[in-house]
Amino acid sequence: MADRKIIVYIATSADGYIARADGSVDWLDRPRPAGHYGWSDFYKSIDTVLWGRKTYDLTIGFARKGSGTRSSKIKNYVFTHNPPSPKPKDIEIVNEPVNEFCQRLRATPGKDIWMMGGAGIIASFLEAGELDEFIIHVIPTFIGEGIPLIAPQKMTVGLSLLATHGYEDGVVKHHYKVDR
Repeated sequence: MADRKIIVYIATSADGYIARADGSVDWLDRPRPAGHYGWSDFYKSIDTVLWGRKTYDLTIGFARKGSGTRSSKIKNYVFTHNPPSPKPKDIEIVNEPVNEFCQRLRATPGKDIWMMGGAGIIASFLEAGELDEFIIHVIPTFIGEGIPLIAPQKMTVGLSLLATHGYEDGVVKHHYKVDR
């Protein structure tokens, strides 16, 4: 089996939300320091992105405005029971159990895999034991309410801290390994 990790690389507000209740991420629109929090190094380490349908739909809007993160060199999988119509050529729709999909995906050669989100798919993968690491950028902003990092589930999952890095703008990056 290939040694590919599935990594959640994401930003949260200081109060733990990945987006406002309506999906808006306007609070992320802020100046970024040189190196953009290590983004380009992370992006070079992956060749696959896993999306929930709502997150995919949101980023399609960003891509149309010229600020998206999609690349033709990246394989995109969208988890949904309601595929977009027409289906874009650069995505594969997934509607199978998480463990079966991950076993197949991890067995193929390649780089690490980015779990883009959102909260529901992160929770599903976490519950299935299929997430390896979290890289969470905590943005020094409270938004009061919104979509949590992980959709509510009754589970306890331990994490081991691999690294922490603070940036001059107040953002703190926490890198965790998921304990098995």
